[in-house]
Order: sequence, then C-alpha cells, then structure tokens
Amino acid sequence: MPKQTGIVERLKRKAARLQQEVYALYLAYKDPRVSWFAKLFVACVIGYALSPIDLIPDFIPVLGYLDDVILLPLGIALALRMIPPAVLAECREKTSDRWSHDPPKSRVGVVVVIAVWILVLGLSGVFAVRLLD
Repeated sequence: MPKQTGIVERLKRKAARLQQEVYALYLAYKDPRVSWFAKLFVACVIGYALSPIDLIPDFIPVLGYLDDVILLPLGIALALRMIPPAVLAECREKTSDRWSHDPPKSRVGVVVVIAVWILVLGLSGVFAVRLLD
C-alpha cells in the first residue's frame, strides 16, 4: 500500500501545480504585454479547464479521461509558450505568493458552473420530452 500512497501524493502535487499554472495563465491574460492571439488561446484553455462540459464525456470508459489527461495539459503547455517569459515569470511569482497564503476561491465561478449544469440538464430534459412526443 505505501507505493499507492506515493502515487496518489504525486498526482495531488501535479494537480496542484496544474491549478497554479492555470491561475498564472489567468493573470497573464490580464497583462497588456500579452498578444491578443495568446489572450484568445488562454481564454479558451481556461474556459475549457473550468467548464463542466468535456469534449469527450467522462462516462465513456478510458476515452472520457483523455481530454483531462492529455488535451488540457497540452493546451496549458501551448498557452504557456505563447506568453512572454518575463510576463510568465511575474505571473508565476504572484501565483506562488497567493497560493502559499490561501488558494483562490471564486463564488462567481461556482455559480457559473452550477448555472451551466442547470441549463444543460434543462435543455436535455426539453430534448428528451420532445423525442418522446
């Protein structure tokens, strides 16, 4: 069992690092030194990272987690390469400072995610009712 605990801890550290990178991208998005194209790509990556809707649904065995394991880290890596190194270093430093005190929490983000889920479930219900009629 100790080996599994080590794997879980490593995965938790990697997940926390990924969250920090997404937050650094968010900070970089707000920086005027970042090109509009990079901002557009960063907005898409952050939106996908926070979206409850996946490109490949998670209930599909194995394939469902490919977007979380491959597409999201790939998108983050590409977005990080688009940000000027000086801007990225500043954003990572701000992220590190912020994360060491208290990880950011967004009530607005939670409300948006819940609203999207309610909308998707509502539209699914309407679609199902129309199919059955």
